[in-house]
Amino acid sequence: MNDVDVVLPCLDEALALPGVLAGMPPGFRPIVVDNGSVDGSAEVAEEHGAVVVREPRRGYGAAVHAGLEAATAEFVCVLDCDGSLDPAALPSLVSVVRAGRAELAVGRRVPVTAAAWPWHARAGNAVIAGLLRRRGLPVHDIGPVRAARRRDLLGLGVEDRGFGYPLELLCRAADARWRVCELDVTYRPRTTGTKSKVSGSLRGTARAVRDMAGVLW
Repeated sequence: MNDVDVVLPCLDEALALPGVLAGMPPGFRPIVVDNGSVDGSAEVAEEHGAVVVREPRRGYGAAVHAGLEAATAEFVCVLDCDGSLDPAALPSLVSVVRAGRAELAVGRRVPVTAAAWPWHARAGNAVIAGLLRRRGLPVHDIGPVRAARRRDLLGLGVEDRGFGYPLELLCRAADARWRVCELDVTYRPRTTGTKSKVSGSLRGTARAVRDMAGVLW
């Protein structure tokens, strides 16, 4: 019986999905939220046994929220599905929450190569994470992988539907006095070898920082 659902926000990741879905740990049910892909990602996900949810409203936060609403398990993880993160890291995150050590477990990316995480993305991430630490959250990454109880995540009432979603979640967790635990996770180049839609360019990073700035101020 599955007691963990894994929300996988997806936009044109047909090449990466087979490997990501094959790497799911036993008992972890993948929910691929297709956010308007034109490369057949939804069909690939279905062929590899994933639950597929279609979210027409573009935006990372919109996709994650749709996945949370579709999930039914007590525990929920969120993971990028571009192949940069190994699903094998998920059980360790869930175990922290299951054991009651924290309400939220997040991954701190440890890149295997400099190309996996461009300098401008690291710099922007470091600035935002530093501001969060000043608010009392012991984090060093606004990471794309996390685990918590589904009801708790929905109860936070995160409203951002763009790139600012992960930051608003952490800010609301801080305001709710959640215990947040950060674990190292290996961060690899994307399966396709293409650049990230968010951190792969200065423009993408600027858009993400703009969304996050709207959350902080």
